[in-house]
Amino acid sequence: MTRLLVIMGSGETAPTMVKPHRAIFERIGAGRAVVLDTPYGFQSNADDISTRAIGYFAASVGREVEVASWRTRDISGVARERALGALRDACWIFAGPGSPTYVLRQWSQTPIPGLLLDRLREDGVVVFASAAALTLGSHTVPVYEIYKAGIEPVWAEGLDLVRAVTGLPAVVIPHYDNAEGGHHDTRFCYLGEKRLSMMEAELPPESFIIGVDEHTAVVLDLDARTATVVGNGTMTIRQRGHSIVHSSGETLQFDELTSGVVDAPLAPLTPTSVEPQAADEGGASLRADTERLDTAFGVAFTAGDIDACVEAILELEQVLLDWSADTLTSDEGDRARAALRQMVVRLGDLARSAQGSEQAIAPLMDVLLSIRRRARESKDFATSDAIRDELGMLDIEIRDTPDGAQWTRK
Repeated sequence: MTRLLVIMGSGETAPTMVKPHRAIFERIGAGRAVVLDTPYGFQSNADDISTRAIGYFAASVGREVEVASWRTRDISGVARERALGALRDACWIFAGPGSPTYVLRQWSQTPIPGLLLDRLREDGVVVFASAAALTLGSHTVPVYEIYKAGIEPVWAEGLDLVRAVTGLPAVVIPHYDNAEGGHHDTRFCYLGEKRLSMMEAELPPESFIIGVDEHTAVVLDLDARTATVVGNGTMTIRQRGHSIVHSSGETLQFDELTSGVVDAPLAPLTPTSVEPQAADEGGASLRADTERLDTAFGVAFTAGDIDACVEAILELEQVLLDWSADTLTSDEGDRARAALRQMVVRLGDLARSAQGSEQAIAPLMDVLLSIRRRARESKDFATSDAIRDELGMLDIEIRDTPDGAQWTRK
């Protein structure tokens, strides 16, 4: 029997979480695996998110999954019974990005919370990430309403699933170390210290917060009664402003989670700044890989090393492909594509200075046309057009034919 409740802070369909996903599937063996699409059911690109999730688990994790579609509580008839049947049969249930309050509205007074509880009490794994993870505790952060719409900080009632299966009066906050705001505090799922402190004072005295960093997971083993931290970041146990941080690789017994927290230092109310943390190695985040490769390209460009420039471009293109399934909520993807386009433009400057024969520039053209083809296939027309326009500045004309793109000098 394997009974796991897994909380992911973010990166649920990113390269960073492939290893944790694989480890979980190894523990449960064969069985039906379903993705519950409710959290993002209101989004116009819901079909695309589902498709990317299925592709990610098949290609990167090596597991076939299916979608149990419950985008609105108004679902009825065959579609309703099909979704409920999939949840009853599943040994692994996953839910991720979107809106936590939308989830709670669509599941309220439906069989879904009970089915999730049944899976965990019998023999199953529930993996909730990002928005879905916010719903697991006794109280839920209405993150969109507070951070985007500006309502006063307030809790929404959560599923309280953690307490139901562990006995722990926990509140779950993913994206705990978020640093998108740079010099304004977006930690704690975009709340920041000031708002979190205000909200924390409204929790019952026995409640505590499980904070899960981005690209990190906490595996709650319900039979061993342990919590194990995996991934790139940490788990923070916080109670009344006091916090203890547990690193990746640590395992604690449930009854150890809050031990010593009230004696830990209080968090400062207003940090002077919160800088994004750069990763020490590739793959930790799309932003870190983009910055690393942009720097490598700059060094190669200064040295006039066209081969090294091409290598940086090709690696960044591969990084974008690796992260293509991730449901990024930030502008990291846009920044990476903008960096790629700028690299192409600067590579054109090097080619212009070289002004070699057609035979000399043919290998460079092969690379650029290959990048352009893949950009068009992924509907990244901005990159495709940037390559075409830059080559046009070099008096190189690109023609799209049924046999592929061809180039000639004007």
